[in-house]
Amino acid sequence: MPPKITNSTSWQQAEILMQPAFIRVIDNIRKHLDISNWKGTYQDVLTWPANTTDETKALVTQLVQEIETATPTQAEEIRKTLASLPIPHPGYHLLLQSQQQQVSVDLWDLCYQVCFLNYSPESVAVDIDTSLIDEYGDVDWQHLENKTQELVKQVFANLPVT
Repeated sequence: MPPKITNSTSWQQAEILMQPAFIRVIDNIRKHLDISNWKGTYQDVLTWPANTTDETKALVTQLVQEIETATPTQAEEIRKTLASLPIPHPGYHLLLQSQQQQVSVDLWDLCYQVCFLNYSPESVAVDIDTSLIDEYGDVDWQHLENKTQELVKQVFANLPVT
């Protein structure tokens, strides 16, 4: 799940950083793929909250499909039911393949690692890495590029040897 941002200043800083961070992540991945024996494909995925059972996932999926053809009254009942169930959020993954090896990288998690201090997927509340914002409140492009390069380099360094 996306991290929780605890105040309006952090929210504004995250809005400034997320798109540039995502662009830098994708560009740095491309540079690594150009010199790597790994092939990458991008995939849209649905990420469920932790501990969501397969039965609950199936129920939510079924209800979302049913709402498409439901009457207005039925649709309202379905929305009420869905409000009490866990809902997945859209994600974006990079599937890396080399020979028989496959590795999936959550690109939003990678962006969160760029934008936030000490981020991990288990993080509940997060703090913005303010070193990525200059004294005028704009993106510090050099710090952003340096941190992104380092994190993408770590992803490729930690891939299995093929």
